[in-house]
Formats: sequence, structure tokens, C-alpha cells
Amino acid sequence: MAGLSDDLRLLADSLVVGVIRLDLELVVRYANPAAHVFAGRPPGTLIGRSLMEAFIDRRIEELAETAGPSGVATGELTLRSAEGLSLVVRARRTADGQVTWLTLEDVSELRRLQRIRSEFVDNLSHELRTPLTNVSLLAETLVRESEAAGEQIPARMRDRINKIEVETGHLVQMVSELLDLARIESGRPMLLLDRVDLGRLAAASVDRLRLFAERQGVQLVVDLPSAGVPPVSGAEERLGQVIINLVHNAVKFSPDGGEVTIRVEDRAPEIVVSVEDRGIGIPRGSQDRVFERFYKVDRARVRGGGTGLGLSIARHVVEGHGGRIWVVSEEGRGSNFSFALPVADPQGTPG
Repeated sequence: MAGLSDDLRLLADSLVVGVIRLDLELVVRYANPAAHVFAGRPPGTLIGRSLMEAFIDRRIEELAETAGPSGVATGELTLRSAEGLSLVVRARRTADGQVTWLTLEDVSELRRLQRIRSEFVDNLSHELRTPLTNVSLLAETLVRESEAAGEQIPARMRDRINKIEVETGHLVQMVSELLDLARIESGRPMLLLDRVDLGRLAAASVDRLRLFAERQGVQLVVDLPSAGVPPVSGAEERLGQVIINLVHNAVKFSPDGGEVTIRVEDRAPEIVVSVEDRGIGIPRGSQDRVFERFYKVDRARVRGGGTGLGLSIARHVVEGHGGRIWVVSEEGRGSNFSFALPVADPQGTPG
């Protein structure tokens, strides 16, 4: 067949990924067996049909047309004509503009498993949240009462009570992160309706973690510009969660007597928030992966454990606000996690 050697055709015919070759008019000139299966048509019957005739779905045709000026386009859609198959469709235009190639990858099973996992995590987290909240409140009460009792309670027992409270806090944090993961994977969009003062938010977020840091032997320092910073548009609760996740992470990796600095800077047209610790740092080979879901640099080097979700959730929230997040770290000298968000325009939308 013109434009496709026998070897390439044999290779394409053996793939489980659908492969379609379109001419300038978006008429099918080649389609492998997998593409026929996805279209729900007998072998060979796609040849000579327009893309709209082949799939009876305007969205695939629009995707192929989009590849015209840009050269490449990608989308995920569920075919109404193929028993609800979820396909990732990629379109690429050749350099001379005469041919468009489509690949179709079936991700139905992957999406089904993701839904199952998300529902499981959501249900389990909700079931755990109430008893853990009660245990956390009881642990806090025990700590206060042991401190009030003073020498009446042995120092060893007070130390154990404090450890119970700290470990309970870690469990509550893990459940919260699992719930956040379930919300992220549900696909519900974030509503960016608030005008957020990141300086004020950073100070409030740090105050929430100050007691936790003190009990870990870590000092928190907040560095804010005296003139304040312009607001950003976003979801204030979510952005506060980003700062808390970064500070919580920095405290966990800091040595006793260490210091964590939270800094907010106006670097127009962005506001930059950074969290710097003087802890163990991150190996160079792991720095590109620390924002991956469930990734942990070294379980043995962090006190208090964790789910490996905090940084991944932070990245999702920041990118959902049109921002960026990154890390600069040197092993043995500490890490600096930073994120930047665009300043809001006068109408309250990101600039």
C-alpha cells in the first residue's frame, strides 16, 4: 500500500494500539485490525471512509483537524459506538502536511481500576477519619493533663504520651492526604474564586504547625515583605494545604534543633513562596521524582513516615492554579521547595 512498506504494515497489524492513516481530506487510507475493533467494524471496512463515517464521532475528527496547524494533538474520549471504550487518541501530521496519523490506545481497564482505587481510598479514609479524630483529641487532652500534673507523672510516661500525640498526628495527616488523593482522581475542578494574600496565608499556615514543629525540636521562621504582596486568584483552602504540606515535609526531614524558613516574595508577575530546611537533603537522582505520587526518597531517613502523597498533592494544586513548583536541594545541606503563582489582575483572574 502506498506510503506504508510491507514490514511497517506487518508491524502495525500486530499492534494492540489502533493505527490509522488519513489523507489530506481525512479519509482513511490504512487502518490496522485494532482500529477496526475500536470502531466496531469488520476488518477492512474502514478503508475509503471519512473519519466521521468510520467512528460516527465528531470529536475524533476535530482532534485530527487540530493536528493540522500544530502538527500534533492528543485527547481522551469515550466512544459511544464501541460499548463505552475509553480511548487516548493521538494525532500527528507529517512534515509535508499530506498525511495525518492517528493512534488509538484503549485505557478503559486502566480508568476502571483507577475508579475502584479512588472509591476504596475515599471510603476507607472516611471510615478512619472519625475514630482518628477522637483519638487525636484524647491524645491532646492527655498531653495537656500530663503537663499540668508536672512531677506527679514520671518523665518517661510524659514522653510516651507526647509520642502518642505525635504519631496520632501523623495518622491524621495520612488519612487527610488519602482523601485529597481521592478528590484529585475524581476529576472535580478546583474553583479559583478567592483573592488570596499568600503572605497572610503563609503566616496562618505556619501557626497551625508551630506546636508540631516545637515537639519535633524544629524552629519555624516566617520571612514576609514589610509592604505585603499582591493577591493571587485561587482556592485559599487548597493553597493553604500546599504550604502546610511543604512545611510539614520540611519539619520531618529536619534534625533536632534545626530551622525551617518560610519566605514569601513578590517577583512580578509572580508571587513565590519557598520553604527552606537545613535537613538531610535529597539525592540528585531523586529530585526529579519527589513530586510523583507515593514516591519516597528513603523511608529509613524520615521520622514519622507518611504516604508519599504530600508533594504530589502540592504539585497538583499549584499546577491547577496555573503555577509551577520545584525543588533545589543538596544532600547533607538541606532543601528549598518553592512554588510560584501568577498575580491576580484587577478583575480577580490570574494574570
